[in-house]
Amino acid sequence: MARILIGVSGGIAAYKTALTVRLLIGAGHAVRVIQTPNSHRFVGPETFAGLTGAPVLSGEFDADPMRGAYPGEAAADRAPIAHLALAQRAELYLIAPASANTIAKLAHGLADNLLTAAALAADCPLLVAPAMNDRMYTHAATQDNLALLRSRGTHTIGPDSGDLASHGEHGIGRMSEPDELAAACERLLTAAQGRPSPGVGQQPRAGAEGPASGPDWHGIRVLVTAGGTREPIDPVRYIGNRSSGRMGLALAAAAARRGAEVTVVAANVSLPAPAGVRVVTVQTAAELLDACETLFDAADVLLMAAAVADFRPRAAAADKLKKDAGPPHLELEPTTDVLGTLSARRRPGQVLVGFAAETGQRAVAYGRSKLERKRLDAIVINDVGADGIGFDSADNEVTIVTADGTERKLARAGKDLIAEGVIAGIDELMSHGGREGGVGAGPYRTTGI
Repeated sequence: MARILIGVSGGIAAYKTALTVRLLIGAGHAVRVIQTPNSHRFVGPETFAGLTGAPVLSGEFDADPMRGAYPGEAAADRAPIAHLALAQRAELYLIAPASANTIAKLAHGLADNLLTAAALAADCPLLVAPAMNDRMYTHAATQDNLALLRSRGTHTIGPDSGDLASHGEHGIGRMSEPDELAAACERLLTAAQGRPSPGVGQQPRAGAEGPASGPDWHGIRVLVTAGGTREPIDPVRYIGNRSSGRMGLALAAAAARRGAEVTVVAANVSLPAPAGVRVVTVQTAAELLDACETLFDAADVLLMAAAVADFRPRAAAADKLKKDAGPPHLELEPTTDVLGTLSARRRPGQVLVGFAAETGQRAVAYGRSKLERKRLDAIVINDVGADGIGFDSADNEVTIVTADGTERKLARAGKDLIAEGVIAGIDELMSHGGREGGVGAGPYRTTGI
């Protein structure tokens, strides 16, 4: 299994980290822990040492009796520099809890303690689990720091809403639960090492090497739609939605890291595109359909993450409608079903994944219906009515349903991490040639994506 380094900063949520360590060790991973001195006030190093069977380090000049080794390994012949050895040998670095202070240091490259120094030295994926008071979390400085970390490739998970450390306080800032943290670690390790996702139970495609960014997708052509279409009412106004395109760009970045040839059809997206990704910009549903029809036949995978308007004004006004003329009468007509149109002309071996932004208790049921109507391989469903996830948010929480009815929920996390979970499952769908078969090692077979 994997070598996992865990950094613990000062916060009452550190007790959840101890439970997370137990879960990861139970899954067969070798774990080392480093703590900030302030974190000792909440959970002592003796607790983590007892759980891991390895000494806990807190200072950059602490002697490591295991000389940088992880449990189950032989110690090195000489004593290495602690923050370099543990970080360089780790396959995943989880910082939980990550306080507002620690997040600020990470964002700006400070290395004034062992935890932050290890973050600069680590070559492996970095997963940060924020935990703090709701006012600290929602402060513009913290949000900017998290955005900066994500832009550099750092993964985040949570926080959740709930009871906070201060008695009687409730809000967002509660660290994700141990099972969610452990599952997020597994998804990142799956992506980084090319192992099957938990629950999939199948091996990667024949010939996949599994580089640092995940299974090798070189030669795979991926078409992603992102953002939200805008249907003009007049030259100034439009009918649209709040989709920012973050989820689509995160999916494009995850596919590109695996070596895929990625094209994004971006509808009104103002965010920067991932490196190495081709972008085609559109505005309306009709323009998005035209672009997708041009690109679809050459694609091996379609990720339809864009929020496409269902209706548009039958005729847009040539001039700006004036307020003093009173409320205009808008006659709407349906737009063309982009995903349904593409699905009807799919070739054998293509993998089609839809996205359903729903609200309410029947969100998953509506998503299942969409999957069947449009003959998709999988559909990713998220409840955009929930606070802090979905449209124009850095986080998401989704349920993924495959064509055989298999259902899997990805707990709330940064959209980059959700994208890794989705992409890891798509790799398995590709190995069986999609719903229509034709390029895989056997007949189509869905999995726990």
